[in-house]
Amino acid sequence: MNREKKIMSMVRKGFTMVELMAMLIIIGLLATLVVTKVATQIDRARVTTTKANLKLLQSSVNQFKMDTGRYPSEETGLMELIEKPSDVTNYQEGGYIESTNIPKDAWGNEFVYMLNPESGPFVIISYGADGKEGGEGYDADLYSTDAE
Repeated sequence: MNREKKIMSMVRKGFTMVELMAMLIIIGLLATLVVTKVATQIDRARVTTTKANLKLLQSSVNQFKMDTGRYPSEETGLMELIEKPSDVTNYQEGGYIESTNIPKDAWGNEFVYMLNPESGPFVIISYGADGKEGGEGYDADLYSTDAE
């Protein structure tokens, strides 16, 4: 009888349902940790990219002002950086941005351009991940005046 138990224990193949469930739970927990860490890095990268675009646009607007004597109008906005307005001279050939399109923020939203805000002669704004004014964390607004 003892020998039969020994043979039966050697013949056993596969895992029990409890062992499979424990393994699935452990894999699920590890996957959750990895996905959370990656998602956080993606959000940080989007903020960094948006700040870089804000800095680029701010620099382009300032160069436009130095060349033409005025800031882009609020009506036409940042489009004047790639399309020459009819009322300016000394416009830089090829525009002020290397692209033929105005960049969007890292969440795919248009930047907002305002003349004469409280913070200076102009400001360019990204409304963050939610695309709405205000917010906290990754939904917070990013301003060209704050770009480092």
